[in-house]
Amino acid sequence: MHPEQALEQYIQATNSHEFDNVAKMLHPHAVYWFGDQECKTIDEIRHYFEYAWRMIHEEKYAASHVQWLVNTADAATCIYYYHYEGYANGKFVQGSGRATNVFLKDEQGNWKLVHEHLSGLPAHRDTSSIVTTFPL
Repeated sequence: MHPEQALEQYIQATNSHEFDNVAKMLHPHAVYWFGDQECKTIDEIRHYFEYAWRMIHEEKYAASHVQWLVNTADAATCIYYYHYEGYANGKFVQGSGRATNVFLKDEQGNWKLVHEHLSGLPAHRDTSSIVTTFPL
């Protein structure tokens, strides 16, 4: 598998809304930096994901404009724009921001996500050119 496929599988796992699917993609020492919280353990990451899925029902997550900054035999780093949509308090919501993902190969040769950093878009950023198609 290539890291591009690992990113695709990670997004599919996220959209399953089953954290056990996400956990299969994570390195044991994964660290997440969200806009409002830092998660340093798998249990903290699980709690954050499950809370987000409770807050935004039927959430769909997608990536666009993916750029691979590093892509070696054992490590890969990409940046992209993330997009989400779903329902919060019964109302349709959507948003986007920036993401950085770092993947490492484990001892079995599988790509694992060791770091994700999500942040909002700068206030001055024109988002009209950022278009995505959500998976069905």
